[in-house]
Amino acid sequence: MTLIDWWKQLDRNSDWHSAFRIRKPLIMKKAVYTGSFDPITLGHLNVIERASRLVENLVVGIGVNIEKEGLFQPLERLELVHRVTRYLGNVEVKAFEGLAVNFVASCGAKVMIRGVRPLTDIAAEFTMTMANRQLNEELETVFLMADGDYAHVSSSLIKQITPLSDDEQLARFVPASIIPDLRAKF
Repeated sequence: MTLIDWWKQLDRNSDWHSAFRIRKPLIMKKAVYTGSFDPITLGHLNVIERASRLVENLVVGIGVNIEKEGLFQPLERLELVHRVTRYLGNVEVKAFEGLAVNFVASCGAKVMIRGVRPLTDIAAEFTMTMANRQLNEELETVFLMADGDYAHVSSSLIKQITPLSDDEQLARFVPASIIPDLRAKF
């Protein structure tokens, strides 16, 4: 028996070998970027713009984070994100409840985009990625590091500085078109 014959027989008869087969490459036609976006920041928008260049269709999924008290209602956040991403022709904005992994699957996607700011985000994102893989083994997670200008920007920071800053200062952190909406909340 030649080595090739042995390999063919091993391939036909071994279940363990199937784990090592080369899978068909995944072409990123659709990806989903989930978050609470409460409110959307320039950092979020930067990730959305960059992700939209990687895929044919990007869905921005606005979820509810049960660990955070919301400033905007989900439908308000949907409108704000839609307003600031309207110029991106391949971006769709949807609200969802429940697990992000289930939402991604319901969108017909197998790729989840995650924005990462400081290195301290990595531990939490890694844990969530491993949990998502347990829930859906076909799901791949792609991390996009925040550009340096936005690595410190978070929705929590926006909530802290909005009452204290003027519009010009606030526009360094959030899209200018949502500043009136922020002001109305304070």
